[in-house]
Amino acid sequence: MDRRAFLAGTAATLATLPAAQRALAEAAADSAPVFTTGNAGWQAAYDKALAVLAGNVQVMPYVSKPVLIEGSVYKGIWQECGPHESLVYRKFRPDVARGSHLTFFELQRADGQLPANNKIAETSFGQIQMVVPIAATAWELALATGDGELLQAAYRACSAWDGWLMRYRNTRGTGLIEGFCTYDTGHDNSPRWAGMPNQCPNKDARTHHPVASLPRLCPDLSATVYGARRALAEMATALGKRVEADRWTEQAEQIRALILNKLWVGEDAAFYDLDAQGQFVRVRSDILSRVCGEHVVDRKLFEAMWTRQLHNPKAFWGKYPLSSIAMDDPTFVRPIPANSWGGASQALTALRAGRWMDHYGRAAEFSVMMNRWCEAIQADMTFRQQMDPQTGVFTAGEDHPDYSPTALVMVDYTWRLMGACEEADALHWNARPRHTAAAGARFTASTDAGRGMEMAYSGTGVDLRLSGKPIGRIEGGAARLVTDKAGAPSYLVGIEPGTQRVTLRLEGRKPRRITLSANERVLV
Repeated sequence: MDRRAFLAGTAATLATLPAAQRALAEAAADSAPVFTTGNAGWQAAYDKALAVLAGNVQVMPYVSKPVLIEGSVYKGIWQECGPHESLVYRKFRPDVARGSHLTFFELQRADGQLPANNKIAETSFGQIQMVVPIAATAWELALATGDGELLQAAYRACSAWDGWLMRYRNTRGTGLIEGFCTYDTGHDNSPRWAGMPNQCPNKDARTHHPVASLPRLCPDLSATVYGARRALAEMATALGKRVEADRWTEQAEQIRALILNKLWVGEDAAFYDLDAQGQFVRVRSDILSRVCGEHVVDRKLFEAMWTRQLHNPKAFWGKYPLSSIAMDDPTFVRPIPANSWGGASQALTALRAGRWMDHYGRAAEFSVMMNRWCEAIQADMTFRQQMDPQTGVFTAGEDHPDYSPTALVMVDYTWRLMGACEEADALHWNARPRHTAAAGARFTASTDAGRGMEMAYSGTGVDLRLSGKPIGRIEGGAARLVTDKAGAPSYLVGIEPGTQRVTLRLEGRKPRRITLSANERVLV
């Protein structure tokens, strides 16, 4: 999509913004990533995804900055997902990514409580509703953009939020974070919370209903705090607060140990809630992927969970992964209703997979998941919330079109499959010359330092360039070349199942033929 098309897609949004914010949006369009391909279906889905996202950039009550709302029937921004979604979108609209974080900090209460959401109808404090830590996404955004003001604001707000959680969501004194209601984890209509209230009484997240099994010790809520504390340690270090950084690191390790020691059930290879009566809530849910998202488990524990649960075709790994409840769990809800964390494969889970699958060395399996999602989106083109993990059919009816997470999956997965992606300390050049969308494909984007990344597919290979200078060419099979931020090559990764035979032609070196197994790393 070129600049003209991108601006056309954002025209309605731009018209509603003040002049200064409109100028920021137009400047972002000048440097926005561009993807083109000869595959008309893929191009149409990608372009429509960007149009959906542009339409979901809106200004919510109480805060004047534009944010990326959830879209579909969700007219607002939620703490569990909004900041993370805006981070994924930041190369297109850095101002929106910033605003989507500052909204929560500006609406924070004096006692430290962050809002669960900011909607057209209300700003809610009736649950904690957190998954991806806002501290982690704020830190990543501030680091990438060199935004000292955001860093200061995030450190103050997220430190106070941690204090609030330990005052009001550690009532049993275990050091783990407690769940009081369904909305705390955003698991609408999930058997995990069967029979429990959706929200806290009187919309006060400091209290819970008088139910004997409440409160629960929750692995995923505790993992969110673990990830937040790791980010707070990094922020404190960046701010020169070394004593505080050490304290955050120590507290992060404390809650991590508690999650592993109290909430892991080895015989099931699963994490469960532990209720107030000392009983595990034995529903195998996407708690597992959420704990992985914050890197709580080590490689050995991950492999047990991966083999028996996450990558098990009878459990979470259907044809269109990942289901929100294990398919062989007796509580799986079928037929699949709207907005169901009772079994459907959710776009939010798919979008969050980038936070952990590569980390645990599962790039090849991730490619299968990404392709399946992109195929399903192209077959439907309405960008709805969820689909059947076995058929790939999106739920219609009450699940309305134009859902931001699904649009982000299409965009993010396109770049992760075949484009150049910037990570915190490296550049990832994902080359798949035989991919269905590779014919005539071209990717261009700017790094945070302003270097132009370019990938151009031709014949049986793809040429890689940085700041206009050639890095090399990858031919034949699929592989990821990892370089430093200046383009110096480091290693190749096998990013497809099975064996790939790759010819690597690096600038100034002799061609090298390499055989790559799935997930294998080869130094170059």
